[in-house]
Amino acid sequence: QVQLVESGGGSVQSGGSLRLSCAASGYTHSTYCMGWFRQFPGKEREGVALIEGDGSVTYADSVKGRFTISQDNAKNTLYLQMNSLKPEDTAMYYCAAKRGGSCPPVRLIPYLEYSGQGTQVTVSS
Repeated sequence: QVQLVESGGGSVQSGGSLRLSCAASGYTHSTYCMGWFRQFPGKEREGVALIEGDGSVTYADSVKGRFTISQDNAKNTLYLQMNSLKPEDTAMYYCAAKRGGSCPPVRLIPYLEYSGQGTQVTVSS
């Protein structure tokens, strides 16, 4: 059974950085599409970034150049390095996964097969 557990959220000031982690179990990274999405206080969801089974990555325009998705296959962990954070990045962040190495468009990451319980990120101005 696939399990995803996020950590690393917190409160930072505008311009700060955070690194989110997603500990995964029950599958092999290279055969899965992995990604991050966020849910804003008004409940809207936004796909943030994805990494395909071959390692290629895609980002939402809103985070391009500021966020970096990566994975450590040996540790079965997915990361999201977030730099130059803005108040509008405040949201609950979730990691998500689907079987098969190819991913849908990043906007559809919130609808992948599996997701974790989320970790809160709050950015103050």
